[in-house]
This record gives sequence, structure tokens and C-alpha cells, in this order.
Amino acid sequence: MNRKIDLGVIGYGLRIGYMLDTLLKLEPDSRIKAIADPRADEIRIKLGAQAEQIAFYTEADEMLANERLDGVFIGTRCNLHTEMALKVLKLNLPLFLEKPVATTYEDLYRLKAGYEASSSPVVVSFPLRNTPLARLAKDIIDSGKIGTVEHVQAVNNVNYGGVYYHHWYRDESITGGLFLQKATHDFDYMNYLVGQRPQAICAMRSKQIFKGNKPVGLTCAACEEKLSCPESTIAKPELGAYCCFGVDTGNEDSGSALIRYESGLHAAYSQNFFVRNKAAKRGARLMGYKGTLEFDWVTNELHVYMHHELRVETHKLDHDPTDGHGGGDSILLRNFMQALRGEAPSETSLAEGLWSALLCLKANESADNDKFCTVAFDGETGV
Repeated sequence: MNRKIDLGVIGYGLRIGYMLDTLLKLEPDSRIKAIADPRADEIRIKLGAQAEQIAFYTEADEMLANERLDGVFIGTRCNLHTEMALKVLKLNLPLFLEKPVATTYEDLYRLKAGYEASSSPVVVSFPLRNTPLARLAKDIIDSGKIGTVEHVQAVNNVNYGGVYYHHWYRDESITGGLFLQKATHDFDYMNYLVGQRPQAICAMRSKQIFKGNKPVGLTCAACEEKLSCPESTIAKPELGAYCCFGVDTGNEDSGSALIRYESGLHAAYSQNFFVRNKAAKRGARLMGYKGTLEFDWVTNELHVYMHHELRVETHKLDHDPTDGHGGGDSILLRNFMQALRGEAPSETSLAEGLWSALLCLKANESADNDKFCTVAFDGETGV
């Protein structure tokens, strides 16, 4: 394309704003042509001089009907991802879709049908599998160095977990809970690394910390414990945070799942949202008969422990600290532009997004009903 690549945005939140800022640096021939968001006036003011070249709409339908676009980014709140994606899929436009791709079974199947009827190239926002660390792990696994992966232990200990209780994320009707909000990333990279589809899952959730009897709607600024509470955001009043010990605080604060894959291997996954500081960890151990591979995005290190010789390989990776998700965000964006131009397929297709969302929904179902759940689309083994 010799002309500018015109991009539309449905839902201009913090995440999509960051991604588009990054994209415009990576791809100077691209531009934001239009934004659809109920907060259009607020966003116009926030963008300042940049807004002069952008058409603003409060409704996605109006933007899609009136603008000639080369691709669309969707960054609405989670419960609207499916509805907005279906509008774009009908137009067969290249689509960058934030995760989770759906938050209910009904939306999942609607999105699956819309995707199968569309020719849109879709890139789902799964940066973790795109990171240099995950790609190195995949290369080592596929080389056979550790043997066939037969067991996985994965963990996500989130040291910034307060965001899921202070802000809109606390509303489970929007997020679908923290399996869909966080584990969707982890389930995706696990599927990618083992190279198999999941077949069954059982899961458990608990809410032990972020609960209490503080009144509905109480903010940190209005709380009498604002100076003593370790979760207080009073030092950052611009956050406008709600009390995370209120009766209206949603979301579990830890969760775990066991996943069985096609070959019979199983993965154990656990996530936690009340650890802080250096207790953070996100990564996995993958074990074969020959060796164990372990990596952690917090340290950006990968280790290979050989089982039958006294040898440990250590890889310490560097990346631009401003490139989000361990360097995965810029790779995602480059792939989207390649898919938009027809130069390469999506490396995080909507098929992968659907499988990850299905696994998360099954985890919720399992936790709600204390049972194992089969993971399949109406008996299918693939999308």
C-alpha cells in the first residue's frame, strides 16, 4: 500500500491506546482514521492535536458505515468484545481483538460462527506466546532436547493484583472472572508450547483476602483507613479507586486448574492476586524424560535442566523494557500489519482465542459445580 493505512478503533481504553501508540512508531505509514467510543468527547480532549486528524463517533455501527478502513482494533470492555467483533467480521476487515474473545458460552458460539463465515484475518491479543522467551522455549521443546513434554506446572503470581478489585475489573459481569481475564493468556501459551488441544479440565477458585464489610461504592479517598490500609491508593488519587474490602468487591483472589491434553499429559496451573513485590512470578516448568525446561517472564530467564547428565543451560534474555509483555506486544502488532497486508497469516488467530476462552469458561463451570468438564466444541476436536 502506498497510501496511509487507515485504522479504526472501537473502544479506546488504556490498553488499546498504548498498543496504537506503539504501532504508530513501528509503522509510520499507518494512522488512526476513526474512533468509536461513548466517551468520544473525553478522548478527543485527551489526544489533543492528534485528534484533529481523527473522526470521532459514539457508535461503532456509524463508524463502520461511514469510514473506509483498512483494519480495526477492538479494545472495549471484555463483555463487548464478541458483539463488536461480529460487526467487523461481517465486513471481512482485518481485526485486532483484545482478549478474552468472549465471556459467555453464548457469545463464544456466536463468535465462532461469525469467524467461520468471515474472511477477516484476526490477530488476538496474546502477547505471551509471542515473546522471545516463549519462542525460545518452543524452539527447545520442538528440538527434542528434553524429550516429549509429559507434564507441565505453570504459575502466575500477580503482584499488581489490586487493579482487579479497585477498578471496573472488579465487576465479574464485565470480566467473566479472573480465569477469563488472566488465565486466558496462560492457557494460550500452554496450548502453544505443548502443541496439543486440551480435552478436560477441573478447577477451583477461592476468595480469601479481597472481601469484607466496607459499604458499597466506598472509595479509598473516602475511607477512614486510607492512611493505614496496605491496599490504599490514596498516594495516587488520580486512580479514583474503590475499596477492595467492600461488600461489592468481585472476583476470586486465587484459582487453580488441572488440564488434560490429547496425549494424556496433564498441566497444573495456579494464579494468585494478593502476592506483592518480589513474590511475583509468571512462567512454567515443562518436563520430559530427558530434561526439564523452566522459564519466568519476571526474571526473563530460561533454564534447561538435563536429567541424565550434570548440565544446566541458562538463557538470560534482554528486551526493550518499554516494549510491553516481555517484548510480545510489538511482535503482535507487526504480525497484525503483516496479516492486514496479506504478507503472513495471524500467529494468534481467532481459533486460538476461541479455544482459550472455551478452556476458561470450562474452568469457571468446573469451579462452580465441583466437577471435571470436557473441553470441546459440541464434540469437535478442533476449530
